[in-house]
Amino acid sequence: MAGHDLAFNSVVFLFCFMPLALLVYYLAPGRLKNAVLLLESIVFFCWAGIRWLPLIAVLVAVNYLAGRLIARLQGGGRRAVLVLAVVLSAGALVFFKYTNFLLETLNSIAGLQLSPLSFLSALPLGISYYVFKLISYVADVYTKKTQAERNVIDFAAYVLFFPQLIVGPIVRYRDMAPVLHNKAMGRCSIAQAESGAVLFVFGLAKKVILADSIGALWQNIIGADGVGLANASTPLAWLGILAYSLQLYFDFSGYSEMSNGLSKMMGFDCPANFDRPYMATSITDFWRRWHITLSLWFRDYIYIPLGGNRRGALRQVFNMLVVWALTGFWHGASWNFLCWGLYYFVLLVIEKNFLLKFLQKGRVWPRLYTLFFVVVGWGIFTANQPGAPLGLLLNRLFVPHAGVSALYFVRNYGVLLALGCLFSTPLPGWLWEKTRRVLPLRLLIFAALAVLCVAFVVASTVSAALYADF
Repeated sequence: MAGHDLAFNSVVFLFCFMPLALLVYYLAPGRLKNAVLLLESIVFFCWAGIRWLPLIAVLVAVNYLAGRLIARLQGGGRRAVLVLAVVLSAGALVFFKYTNFLLETLNSIAGLQLSPLSFLSALPLGISYYVFKLISYVADVYTKKTQAERNVIDFAAYVLFFPQLIVGPIVRYRDMAPVLHNKAMGRCSIAQAESGAVLFVFGLAKKVILADSIGALWQNIIGADGVGLANASTPLAWLGILAYSLQLYFDFSGYSEMSNGLSKMMGFDCPANFDRPYMATSITDFWRRWHITLSLWFRDYIYIPLGGNRRGALRQVFNMLVVWALTGFWHGASWNFLCWGLYYFVLLVIEKNFLLKFLQKGRVWPRLYTLFFVVVGWGIFTANQPGAPLGLLLNRLFVPHAGVSALYFVRNYGVLLALGCLFSTPLPGWLWEKTRRVLPLRLLIFAALAVLCVAFVVASTVSAALYADF
Protein backbone atom coordinates (compact mmCIF):
# COMPACT_ATOMS: atom_id res chain seq x y z
CA MET A 1 0.00 0.00 0.00
CA ALA A 2 2.82 2.41 0.81
CA GLY A 3 4.07 2.26 -2.76
CA HIS A 4 0.97 3.79 -4.34
CA ASP A 5 2.07 5.57 -7.55
CA LEU A 6 -0.50 8.30 -6.96
CA ALA A 7 0.92 9.40 -3.61
CA PHE A 8 -0.01 13.05 -3.10
CA ASN A 9 3.63 14.08 -3.40
CA SER A 10 4.21 12.28 -6.71
CA VAL A 11 4.69 14.06 -10.03
CA VAL A 12 1.93 11.98 -11.61
CA PHE A 13 -0.58 13.00 -8.96
CA LEU A 14 0.39 16.68 -8.75
CA PHE A 15 0.58 17.38 -12.48
CA CYS A 16 -1.77 14.83 -14.02
CA PHE A 17 -4.34 13.19 -11.78
CA MET A 18 -5.22 16.04 -9.40
CA PRO A 19 -5.64 18.80 -12.04
CA LEU A 20 -7.72 16.53 -14.29
CA ALA A 21 -9.80 15.23 -11.38
CA LEU A 22 -10.57 18.74 -10.16
CA LEU A 23 -11.33 20.04 -13.66
CA VAL A 24 -13.76 17.24 -14.49
CA TYR A 25 -15.36 17.52 -11.05
CA TYR A 26 -15.88 21.27 -11.42
CA LEU A 27 -17.31 20.94 -14.94
CA ALA A 28 -19.65 18.07 -14.10
CA PRO A 29 -23.33 18.97 -13.59
CA GLY A 30 -24.41 18.99 -9.96
CA ARG A 31 -26.43 15.79 -10.25
CA LEU A 32 -23.38 13.97 -11.69
CA LYS A 33 -20.69 15.25 -9.33
CA ASN A 34 -20.89 12.26 -6.98
CA ALA A 35 -20.72 9.83 -9.91
CA VAL A 36 -17.65 11.67 -11.23
CA LEU A 37 -16.12 11.65 -7.74
CA LEU A 38 -16.76 7.92 -7.42
CA LEU A 39 -15.22 7.20 -10.84
CA GLU A 40 -12.14 9.27 -10.00
CA SER A 41 -11.81 7.48 -6.67
CA ILE A 42 -12.05 4.07 -8.37
CA VAL A 43 -9.30 5.09 -10.81
CA PHE A 44 -7.17 6.27 -7.89
CA PHE A 45 -7.82 3.03 -6.01
CA CYS A 46 -7.06 0.81 -9.02
CA TRP A 47 -3.85 2.66 -9.88
CA ALA A 48 -2.16 0.55 -7.20
CA GLY A 49 -3.76 -2.63 -8.60
CA ILE A 50 -7.27 -3.75 -9.40
CA ARG A 51 -7.22 -6.99 -7.43
CA TRP A 52 -8.66 -5.44 -4.23
CA LEU A 53 -11.53 -3.64 -5.99
CA PRO A 54 -13.98 -6.57 -5.48
CA LEU A 55 -13.22 -6.49 -1.73
CA ILE A 56 -14.14 -2.85 -1.26
CA ALA A 57 -17.14 -3.25 -3.61
CA VAL A 58 -18.50 -6.09 -1.47
CA LEU A 59 -17.97 -4.15 1.77
CA VAL A 60 -19.68 -1.09 0.30
CA ALA A 61 -22.64 -3.21 -0.81
CA VAL A 62 -22.93 -5.02 2.53
CA ASN A 63 -22.90 -1.82 4.59
CA TYR A 64 -25.19 0.05 2.20
CA LEU A 65 -27.78 -2.73 2.48
CA ALA A 66 -27.21 -2.95 6.24
CA GLY A 67 -27.93 0.75 6.60
CA ARG A 68 -31.16 0.44 4.63
CA LEU A 69 -32.27 -2.58 6.67
CA ILE A 70 -31.44 -0.97 10.02
CA ALA A 71 -33.53 2.05 9.03
CA ARG A 72 -36.53 -0.16 8.18
CA LEU A 73 -36.43 -2.81 10.89
CA GLN A 74 -37.58 -2.58 14.49
CA GLY A 75 -36.43 -4.23 17.71
CA GLY A 76 -33.85 -7.00 17.74
CA GLY A 77 -33.63 -7.20 13.97
CA ARG A 78 -31.89 -3.84 13.81
CA ARG A 79 -29.25 -4.94 16.30
CA ALA A 80 -28.69 -8.26 14.47
CA VAL A 81 -28.06 -6.44 11.18
CA LEU A 82 -25.70 -4.00 12.90
CA VAL A 83 -23.70 -6.81 14.50
CA LEU A 84 -23.51 -8.73 11.21
CA ALA A 85 -22.31 -5.68 9.26
CA VAL A 86 -19.70 -4.80 11.89
CA VAL A 87 -18.46 -8.40 12.12
CA LEU A 88 -18.12 -8.69 8.34
CA SER A 89 -16.30 -5.36 8.01
CA ALA A 90 -14.03 -5.87 11.01
CA GLY A 91 -13.51 -9.50 9.99
CA ALA A 92 -12.23 -8.40 6.60
CA LEU A 93 -9.77 -6.03 8.27
CA VAL A 94 -8.57 -8.72 10.69
CA PHE A 95 -8.21 -11.34 7.95
CA PHE A 96 -6.25 -9.20 5.49
CA LYS A 97 -4.15 -7.36 8.05
CA TYR A 98 -3.45 -9.94 10.75
CA THR A 99 -3.71 -13.48 9.33
CA ASN A 100 -0.01 -13.85 8.50
CA PHE A 101 0.92 -12.30 11.84
CA LEU A 102 -1.26 -14.84 13.66
CA LEU A 103 0.28 -17.69 11.63
CA GLU A 104 3.79 -16.49 12.50
CA THR A 105 2.82 -16.25 16.17
CA LEU A 106 1.40 -19.80 16.15
CA ASN A 107 4.56 -21.07 14.49
CA SER A 108 6.67 -19.39 17.16
CA ILE A 109 4.58 -20.54 20.13
CA ALA A 110 3.60 -24.05 19.05
CA GLY A 111 6.56 -24.91 16.86
CA LEU A 112 4.34 -25.29 13.80
CA GLN A 113 5.39 -24.73 10.20
CA LEU A 114 2.33 -22.98 8.81
CA SER A 115 3.10 -21.13 5.60
CA PRO A 116 2.09 -17.47 5.32
CA LEU A 117 -0.51 -16.61 2.71
CA SER A 118 1.44 -15.00 -0.13
CA PHE A 119 -1.51 -12.97 -1.45
CA LEU A 120 -1.63 -11.16 1.90
CA SER A 121 1.94 -9.88 1.62
CA ALA A 122 0.60 -6.45 0.62
CA LEU A 123 -2.20 -4.81 2.58
CA PRO A 124 -5.27 -3.76 0.56
CA LEU A 125 -5.12 -0.03 -0.11
CA GLY A 126 -6.76 2.03 2.63
CA ILE A 127 -8.50 -0.88 4.38
CA SER A 128 -7.64 0.37 7.89
CA TYR A 129 -9.39 3.64 7.11
CA TYR A 130 -12.42 2.72 5.03
CA VAL A 131 -13.42 -0.14 7.33
CA PHE A 132 -13.61 2.34 10.20
CA LYS A 133 -15.70 4.67 8.03
CA LEU A 134 -18.09 1.80 7.27
CA ILE A 135 -18.42 0.79 10.93
CA SER A 136 -19.09 4.39 11.98
CA TYR A 137 -21.79 4.69 9.29
CA VAL A 138 -23.84 1.64 10.30
CA ALA A 139 -23.40 2.49 13.99
CA ASP A 140 -24.66 6.03 13.40
CA VAL A 141 -27.65 4.76 11.42
CA TYR A 142 -28.41 2.35 14.28
CA THR A 143 -28.25 5.12 16.91
CA LYS A 144 -30.20 7.44 14.58
CA LYS A 145 -27.43 10.01 14.47
CA THR A 146 -27.70 9.92 10.69
CA GLN A 147 -30.20 8.70 8.13
CA ALA A 148 -29.48 5.70 5.95
CA GLU A 149 -28.21 6.68 2.50
CA ARG A 150 -30.61 5.74 -0.27
CA ASN A 151 -28.33 6.48 -3.22
CA VAL A 152 -25.64 3.80 -3.53
CA ILE A 153 -23.46 6.06 -5.70
CA ASP A 154 -23.43 8.77 -3.04
CA PHE A 155 -22.57 6.19 -0.38
CA ALA A 156 -19.80 4.60 -2.44
CA ALA A 157 -18.36 8.05 -3.20
CA TYR A 158 -18.13 8.66 0.55
CA VAL A 159 -16.38 5.35 1.26
CA LEU A 160 -13.89 5.52 -1.65
CA PHE A 161 -13.38 9.30 -1.46
CA PHE A 162 -9.85 9.43 -2.84
CA PRO A 163 -8.45 12.33 -0.75
CA GLN A 164 -9.02 10.21 2.39
CA LEU A 165 -8.23 6.78 1.00
CA ILE A 166 -4.53 6.37 1.77
CA VAL A 167 -4.11 7.86 5.27
CA GLY A 168 -7.50 9.24 6.25
CA PRO A 169 -8.58 11.25 8.16
CA ILE A 170 -11.50 9.09 9.29
CA VAL A 171 -14.41 11.40 8.49
CA ARG A 172 -17.92 10.25 9.35
CA TYR A 173 -20.70 10.00 6.81
CA ARG A 174 -22.90 12.47 8.67
CA ASP A 175 -20.18 15.13 8.30
CA MET A 176 -19.96 14.67 4.52
CA ALA A 177 -23.62 13.92 3.71
CA PRO A 178 -24.78 17.56 3.40
CA VAL A 179 -22.30 18.22 0.58
CA LEU A 180 -22.93 14.82 -1.06
CA HIS A 181 -26.63 15.71 -1.16
CA ASN A 182 -25.97 19.18 -2.56
CA LYS A 183 -26.70 18.79 -6.27
CA ALA A 184 -25.84 22.38 -7.18
CA MET A 185 -23.37 22.89 -10.01
CA GLY A 186 -21.08 25.06 -7.90
CA ARG A 187 -21.17 23.32 -4.55
CA CYS A 188 -17.55 24.35 -3.99
CA SER A 189 -17.14 28.11 -3.57
CA ILE A 190 -14.15 30.06 -4.83
CA ALA A 191 -13.24 30.89 -1.23
CA GLN A 192 -13.24 27.15 -0.37
CA ALA A 193 -11.07 26.36 -3.39
CA GLU A 194 -8.56 29.05 -2.46
CA SER A 195 -8.45 27.95 1.18
CA GLY A 196 -8.11 24.33 0.10
CA ALA A 197 -5.22 25.12 -2.25
CA VAL A 198 -3.36 26.92 0.54
CA LEU A 199 -3.95 24.03 2.94
CA PHE A 200 -2.78 21.51 0.33
CA VAL A 201 0.46 23.40 -0.41
CA PHE A 202 1.23 23.83 3.29
CA GLY A 203 0.67 20.12 3.82
CA LEU A 204 2.86 19.29 0.83
CA ALA A 205 5.61 21.50 2.24
CA LYS A 206 5.42 19.68 5.57
CA LYS A 207 5.82 16.36 3.77
CA VAL A 208 8.48 17.00 1.10
CA ILE A 209 10.53 19.81 2.70
CA LEU A 210 10.44 18.97 6.40
CA ALA A 211 9.45 15.32 6.91
CA ASP A 212 11.54 13.77 4.14
CA SER A 213 14.59 15.95 4.86
CA ILE A 214 14.54 15.46 8.63
CA GLY A 215 13.82 11.73 8.20
CA ALA A 216 17.14 11.32 6.39
CA LEU A 217 18.91 11.76 9.73
CA TRP A 218 17.14 8.75 11.27
CA GLN A 219 17.90 6.67 8.17
CA ASN A 220 21.56 7.72 8.34
CA ILE A 221 21.64 6.06 11.74
CA ILE A 222 19.57 2.89 11.23
CA GLY A 223 19.62 2.44 7.45
CA ALA A 224 21.58 -0.27 5.65
CA ASP A 225 24.21 2.28 4.64
CA GLY A 226 24.07 4.19 7.92
CA VAL A 227 26.35 4.19 10.92
CA GLY A 228 24.29 1.51 12.66
CA LEU A 229 22.39 2.02 15.89
CA ALA A 230 24.85 -0.26 17.71
CA ASN A 231 27.66 2.18 16.81
CA ALA A 232 25.75 5.33 17.79
CA SER A 233 26.58 7.26 20.92
CA THR A 234 23.79 8.01 23.39
CA PRO A 235 23.50 11.68 22.24
CA LEU A 236 23.26 10.51 18.62
CA ALA A 237 20.56 7.98 19.50
CA TRP A 238 18.52 10.74 21.14
CA LEU A 239 19.10 13.03 18.17
CA GLY A 240 17.93 10.27 15.84
CA ILE A 241 14.73 9.42 17.71
CA LEU A 242 13.94 13.14 17.97
CA ALA A 243 14.37 13.39 14.19
CA TYR A 244 12.03 10.42 13.71
CA SER A 245 9.45 12.06 15.99
CA LEU A 246 9.52 15.23 13.88
CA GLN A 247 9.48 13.25 10.63
CA LEU A 248 6.43 11.25 11.66
CA TYR A 249 4.55 14.37 12.74
CA PHE A 250 5.24 16.38 9.60
CA ASP A 251 4.70 13.38 7.35
CA PHE A 252 1.31 12.43 8.80
CA SER A 253 0.03 15.94 9.54
CA GLY A 254 1.22 17.04 6.10
CA TYR A 255 -0.73 14.24 4.42
CA SER A 256 -3.77 15.04 6.54
CA GLU A 257 -3.61 18.69 5.49
CA MET A 258 -3.22 17.70 1.84
CA SER A 259 -6.25 15.45 2.24
CA ASN A 260 -8.32 18.20 3.87
CA GLY A 261 -7.11 20.72 1.30
CA LEU A 262 -8.23 18.46 -1.56
CA SER A 263 -11.53 17.86 0.19
CA LYS A 264 -12.07 21.59 0.64
CA MET A 265 -11.32 22.18 -3.05
CA MET A 266 -14.22 19.80 -3.73
CA GLY A 267 -16.55 21.53 -1.28
CA PHE A 268 -16.07 19.32 1.81
CA ASP A 269 -14.99 20.94 5.07
CA CYS A 270 -13.41 18.08 7.02
CA PRO A 271 -12.17 18.19 10.63
CA ALA A 272 -8.50 18.80 11.35
CA ASN A 273 -6.54 15.69 12.28
CA PHE A 274 -3.76 17.45 14.22
CA ASP A 275 -3.59 20.42 16.57
CA ARG A 276 0.10 21.05 17.36
CA PRO A 277 0.48 17.85 19.42
CA TYR A 278 4.05 18.57 20.51
CA MET A 279 2.73 21.59 22.42
CA ALA A 280 0.64 19.30 24.65
CA THR A 281 0.86 19.67 28.42
CA SER A 282 0.03 16.04 29.25
CA ILE A 283 -0.33 12.68 27.55
CA THR A 284 -4.09 13.14 27.84
CA ASP A 285 -3.77 16.47 26.04
CA PHE A 286 -1.45 14.93 23.43
CA TRP A 287 -4.13 12.43 22.39
CA ARG A 288 -6.62 15.25 21.98
CA ARG A 289 -4.21 16.74 19.46
CA TRP A 290 -2.67 13.75 17.60
CA HIS A 291 -4.64 11.77 14.98
CA ILE A 292 -7.78 13.38 16.33
CA THR A 293 -10.24 11.51 14.09
CA LEU A 294 -8.87 8.13 15.18
CA SER A 295 -8.99 9.06 18.87
CA LEU A 296 -12.58 10.24 18.53
CA TRP A 297 -13.50 7.07 16.60
CA PHE A 298 -12.23 4.82 19.39
CA ARG A 299 -13.94 6.99 21.99
CA ASP A 300 -17.34 7.00 20.26
CA TYR A 301 -17.45 3.44 18.86
CA ILE A 302 -15.45 1.41 21.41
CA TYR A 303 -14.94 3.24 24.72
CA ILE A 304 -18.43 4.70 25.19
CA PRO A 305 -20.32 1.56 24.03
CA LEU A 306 -18.23 -0.45 26.53
CA GLY A 307 -19.51 1.83 29.27
CA GLY A 308 -16.88 4.58 29.25
CA ASN A 309 -16.49 5.96 32.78
CA ARG A 310 -20.09 5.27 33.80
CA ARG A 311 -19.60 1.87 35.46
CA GLY A 312 -17.00 2.53 38.12
CA ALA A 313 -13.22 2.98 38.24
CA LEU A 314 -12.23 -0.64 37.57
CA ARG A 315 -14.52 -0.93 34.58
CA GLN A 316 -13.17 2.34 33.23
CA VAL A 317 -9.60 1.03 33.47
CA PHE A 318 -10.68 -2.16 31.66
CA ASN A 319 -12.36 -0.10 28.94
CA MET A 320 -9.20 1.96 28.53
CA LEU A 321 -7.14 -1.22 28.29
CA VAL A 322 -9.33 -2.54 25.47
CA VAL A 323 -9.20 0.77 23.61
CA TRP A 324 -5.43 1.13 23.80
CA ALA A 325 -4.72 -2.50 22.96
CA LEU A 326 -6.91 -2.09 19.86
CA THR A 327 -5.32 1.28 19.07
CA GLY A 328 -1.90 -0.34 19.15
CA PHE A 329 -2.88 -3.28 16.96
CA TRP A 330 -4.76 -1.01 14.54
CA HIS A 331 -1.41 0.52 13.64
CA GLY A 332 0.07 -2.78 12.53
CA ALA A 333 0.43 -6.51 12.91
CA SER A 334 3.46 -6.44 15.18
CA TRP A 335 4.00 -6.86 18.92
CA ASN A 336 5.75 -3.51 19.22
CA PHE A 337 2.49 -1.77 18.28
CA LEU A 338 0.64 -3.60 21.05
CA CYS A 339 3.41 -2.61 23.48
CA TRP A 340 3.10 0.99 22.26
CA GLY A 341 -0.65 0.96 22.89
CA LEU A 342 -0.22 -0.53 26.37
CA TYR A 343 2.53 2.00 27.11
CA TYR A 344 0.02 4.79 26.57
CA PHE A 345 -2.63 2.91 28.53
CA VAL A 346 -0.33 2.89 31.57
CA LEU A 347 0.58 6.57 31.19
CA LEU A 348 -3.05 7.63 30.82
CA VAL A 349 -4.21 5.58 33.81
CA ILE A 350 -1.48 7.20 35.94
CA GLU A 351 -2.49 10.65 34.73
CA LYS A 352 -6.20 10.09 35.24
CA ASN A 353 -5.80 8.74 38.77
CA PHE A 354 -2.94 10.83 40.11
CA LEU A 355 -0.74 13.01 37.93
CA LEU A 356 -3.13 15.13 35.84
CA LYS A 357 -4.08 17.52 38.65
CA PHE A 358 -0.38 18.37 39.15
CA LEU A 359 0.25 18.75 35.42
CA GLN A 360 -2.58 21.26 35.16
CA LYS A 361 -0.83 23.53 37.66
CA GLY A 362 2.52 23.61 35.87
CA ARG A 363 3.70 25.59 32.86
CA VAL A 364 7.03 24.39 31.50
CA TRP A 365 7.66 21.02 33.13
CA PRO A 366 4.36 19.44 31.88
CA ARG A 367 5.44 20.13 28.28
CA LEU A 368 8.89 18.63 28.88
CA TYR A 369 7.37 15.61 30.63
CA THR A 370 4.96 15.07 27.72
CA LEU A 371 7.63 15.43 25.04
CA PHE A 372 9.94 13.01 26.83
CA PHE A 373 7.36 10.22 27.07
CA VAL A 374 6.01 10.85 23.55
CA VAL A 375 9.50 10.63 22.03
CA VAL A 376 10.24 7.44 23.97
CA GLY A 377 6.87 6.14 22.76
CA TRP A 378 7.93 6.71 19.14
CA GLY A 379 10.96 4.55 19.89
CA ILE A 380 8.59 1.70 20.77
CA PHE A 381 6.46 2.54 17.75
CA THR A 382 9.33 2.29 15.27
CA ALA A 383 10.86 -0.85 16.77
CA ASN A 384 9.59 -3.04 13.91
CA GLN A 385 11.90 -1.24 11.47
CA PRO A 386 15.05 -3.09 10.41
CA GLY A 387 18.01 -1.58 12.21
CA ALA A 388 16.05 -0.27 15.21
CA PRO A 389 15.28 -3.19 17.57
CA LEU A 390 13.59 -1.94 20.72
CA GLY A 391 16.05 -3.47 23.18
CA LEU A 392 19.04 -1.93 21.44
CA LEU A 393 17.34 1.44 21.06
CA LEU A 394 16.34 1.65 24.73
CA ASN A 395 19.84 0.57 25.71
CA ARG A 396 21.39 3.32 23.62
CA LEU A 397 18.94 5.92 24.95
CA PHE A 398 19.14 5.16 28.67
CA VAL A 399 22.57 3.57 29.22
CA PRO A 400 25.37 6.05 28.44
CA HIS A 401 27.43 4.83 25.49
CA ALA A 402 30.34 6.23 23.54
CA GLY A 403 30.28 5.79 19.79
CA VAL A 404 29.71 7.84 16.68
CA SER A 405 29.41 11.45 17.79
CA ALA A 406 26.28 13.53 17.28
CA LEU A 407 28.27 16.67 16.36
CA TYR A 408 28.60 15.84 12.66
CA PHE A 409 24.85 15.26 12.37
CA VAL A 410 24.05 18.39 14.37
CA ARG A 411 26.10 20.44 11.90
CA ASN A 412 24.35 18.86 8.91
CA TYR A 413 20.80 18.70 10.26
CA GLY A 414 20.76 21.40 12.94
CA VAL A 415 18.94 23.98 10.83
CA LEU A 416 16.33 21.44 9.72
CA LEU A 417 15.76 20.26 13.27
CA ALA A 418 15.41 23.85 14.46
CA LEU A 419 12.87 24.53 11.69
CA GLY A 420 11.04 21.35 12.65
CA CYS A 421 10.78 22.48 16.25
CA LEU A 422 9.69 25.96 15.18
CA PHE A 423 6.98 24.66 12.84
CA SER A 424 5.64 22.45 15.63
CA THR A 425 4.58 25.61 17.49
CA PRO A 426 1.72 28.05 16.83
CA LEU A 427 4.15 30.75 15.60
CA PRO A 428 4.05 29.97 11.83
CA GLY A 429 0.25 29.89 11.83
CA TRP A 430 0.14 33.15 13.77
CA LEU A 431 2.52 34.83 11.30
CA TRP A 432 0.49 33.55 8.33
CA GLU A 433 -2.69 35.02 9.80
CA LYS A 434 -0.90 38.35 10.17
CA THR A 435 -0.47 38.46 6.37
CA ARG A 436 -4.23 38.24 5.78
CA ARG A 437 -4.51 41.98 5.18
CA VAL A 438 -1.38 42.13 3.00
CA LEU A 439 -2.56 40.20 -0.05
CA PRO A 440 0.57 40.67 -2.25
CA LEU A 441 2.81 39.32 0.52
CA ARG A 442 0.40 36.43 1.10
CA LEU A 443 0.41 35.54 -2.60
CA LEU A 444 4.20 35.82 -2.75
CA ILE A 445 4.67 33.45 0.19
CA PHE A 446 2.19 30.97 -1.27
CA ALA A 447 3.80 31.05 -4.74
CA ALA A 448 7.33 30.72 -3.36
CA LEU A 449 6.33 27.79 -1.17
CA ALA A 450 4.56 26.07 -4.09
CA VAL A 451 7.61 26.47 -6.34
CA LEU A 452 9.91 25.19 -3.60
CA CYS A 453 7.66 22.15 -3.08
CA VAL A 454 7.70 21.38 -6.80
CA ALA A 455 11.49 21.61 -6.80
CA PHE A 456 11.71 19.14 -3.91
CA VAL A 457 9.20 16.77 -5.56
CA VAL A 458 10.98 16.78 -8.93
CA ALA A 459 14.46 16.44 -7.41
CA SER A 460 13.70 13.59 -5.02
CA THR A 461 12.46 10.03 -5.12
CA VAL A 462 8.81 9.89 -4.07
CA SER A 463 8.45 8.67 -0.50
CA ALA A 464 5.08 7.32 0.53
CA ALA A 465 3.27 8.39 3.68
CA LEU A 466 4.59 6.61 6.79
CA TYR A 467 1.02 6.04 8.01
CA ALA A 468 0.00 4.40 4.71
CA ASP A 469 1.36 1.14 6.13
CA PHE A 470 -0.90 1.28 9.19
